[in-house]
Amino acid sequence: MAKEELPIPEQVSAAAQKAELARIWIADGAQVVTLSNRFWSDPAAWGLMLVDLARHVAAAYEPLGHDRQATMDRIRAAFEAEWNHPTE
Repeated sequence: MAKEELPIPEQVSAAAQKAELARIWIADGAQVVTLSNRFWSDPAAWGLMLVDLARHVAAAYEPLGHDRQATMDRIRAAFEAEWNHPTE
């Protein structure tokens, strides 16, 4: 797999105040995550962010012919399955 780094969105580049929350990679087939816990005192804020992220993922799949709500439903089902029976 070639090295791929996502571009920084123009909205972020132009922002006067900005901070990175998380980075997620696939490295040698494994998920690797680094994140900052300094932005929100209540960890529930991450739940809101994860739902927002799921909406962005669903929107990204829509141009590929996937129904946005069906994609959200699949994401939620996978989330609940992983929550109840974590994979390694």
